[in-house]
Amino acid sequence: MSEKNAIKGGEFLIKDTLPNEIFTPEEWSEEQRMIAQMCDDFINQEVTPVLDRMDAMEEGLMVSLMEKAGELGLLGLSVPEDLGGMGQDFKTSLLATEYLGKGHSFSVAFGAHTGIGTLPLLYYGNDAQKAKYIPKLASGEWKASYCLTEPSAGSDANSGKTKAILSEDGKYYVLNGQKMWITNGGFAHLYTVFAKIDNDEKLTAFLVEADSEGISLNPEEKKMGIKGSSTRQIFFNNVKVPVENMLSERENGFKIALNILNIGRIKLGAGVLGGAKGAITESIKYANEREQFGRPISKYGAIRYKLAEQAIRTFVSESALYRAGQNIDDAIQAYIAGGMDKGTATLKGIELFAPECAIIKVAGSETLDYVVDEAVQIFGGMGYSAESSVERAYRDSRINRIFEGTNEINRMLTVEMVLRRAMKGELDLMGPAMAITNELVSIPSFEDAPEGALGKEQAALKGFKKAILMTAGSAVQKLMTTLSKEQEVLMGIADMAIITYLAESVLLRTQKLIAAKGEEAAAVQIAIAQTYFYDAADKINKLAKDTLNSFAEGDELRMMLMGLKRFTKLESINPKETRQLIAQKLINDGAYTL
Repeated sequence: MSEKNAIKGGEFLIKDTLPNEIFTPEEWSEEQRMIAQMCDDFINQEVTPVLDRMDAMEEGLMVSLMEKAGELGLLGLSVPEDLGGMGQDFKTSLLATEYLGKGHSFSVAFGAHTGIGTLPLLYYGNDAQKAKYIPKLASGEWKASYCLTEPSAGSDANSGKTKAILSEDGKYYVLNGQKMWITNGGFAHLYTVFAKIDNDEKLTAFLVEADSEGISLNPEEKKMGIKGSSTRQIFFNNVKVPVENMLSERENGFKIALNILNIGRIKLGAGVLGGAKGAITESIKYANEREQFGRPISKYGAIRYKLAEQAIRTFVSESALYRAGQNIDDAIQAYIAGGMDKGTATLKGIELFAPECAIIKVAGSETLDYVVDEAVQIFGGMGYSAESSVERAYRDSRINRIFEGTNEINRMLTVEMVLRRAMKGELDLMGPAMAITNELVSIPSFEDAPEGALGKEQAALKGFKKAILMTAGSAVQKLMTTLSKEQEVLMGIADMAIITYLAESVLLRTQKLIAAKGEEAAAVQIAIAQTYFYDAADKINKLAKDTLNSFAEGDELRMMLMGLKRFTKLESINPKETRQLIAQKLINDGAYTL
């Protein structure tokens, strides 16, 4: 990896990043903007007019929409050109996913097909498998589905009971088992099915054609939201799978599942971003049109607070998403430059930033839940009516905190992955953590904050990282081998890390914007960063205090709590004023335009 792009996943905790080292959404190329526009047009023209029909599961409707998307090339954005795709880089695929993210159930079908449906084959398949199936998946002629979850195997995927036994003639594996919650299950042509061969400890993946004898499906599941998305249970009863349809190697299925879930997590972060922007625009339009007591409700401070907070959380999530997307692209290119083939390089690049993928999944899904909840509140009684646009958004949002690993699992994974890398010597966490311990017992040094509009926030960021390292370092030393079972402690540290990663991302993005356009042009973005940091300081203080009180005691605890006050100290701002500035921009524009 080159020096410029040498940052690794999780390293944001111990390594400073400069604004010119990140990508921001203000820098999309003309071609990328055209792809985004094409996706936006597709949703507005093809999907939005048929949402009610989609939710009613009209026969063939979702299939026809997927085929139309295939004709436009949207199903093959990440697929190499020689296999019928567009060969776009990773962050461009995130951009397309964002713009299709306001498509409700369609965006779920799209995401499942292009992500977990196509990518295991694209990255782990051999040349013959890819040549046979990928062009059909890229064009939309065939649809794909991913069969991992079972009634007794959800978050613990490797405990699945589906079995594969080699036939006596050695030509087939005979597959028996049951899969559930299978997105696109009702119309997919190709399933990626995970099963254990004989008494193997780990899963193996198989490519199974849906018309194979012995496959049966339960009726469509009735769900709270994403009602137009096909979700089926699938039963495999003595299904013959040709031996050449094993994907990758025996017992490599669990690794495939984990790596594909990393991709699914960050892509979900992109999809929910599009949904959030759409819901904010609906909120703004309604607030400008709805009059009470002789004025549009957008004139009232309570509504302006909601609009501003919707925008703050969305802008911050977006900043983190595309920062990580570029980091992944840089890592992929560095691996390719080192002689690795593109498929392996892509997997390695995404795996390198697996902690950030988990962070973005959690932050994005919780941002969307906040945004749609407040959208319903802004709409009032109309928001509770099925006639409103935000009622569907509210119901559809809830699944995202469960999809791709629950947010609780992803929180714990974030900490565990970073700590595992530290234990392997890949990240030096204990060195900086020990330095902070020494700082606690020395005379505090009060450095002046850097000059500029966000100098105080830049100084505060260093404190946030110290608070995490102090808390995590102490937890590792105190709890040692039992830390993995202390879920409350892990969740507290994870939330501190999530807030800090997002805070750094919005700070760097806004500093880059200031450098390009000046403080006046970036006034709204500065207000967003300041308000986010203002809230983040208190949240990190409370999270760290609760976490430290969970395992530390005596003089050591008192010393760390004193240090925590220093690390989370931030000069006050006027949050009413900053939120009013943000809200006024949205109200004037009549849409989310940040």
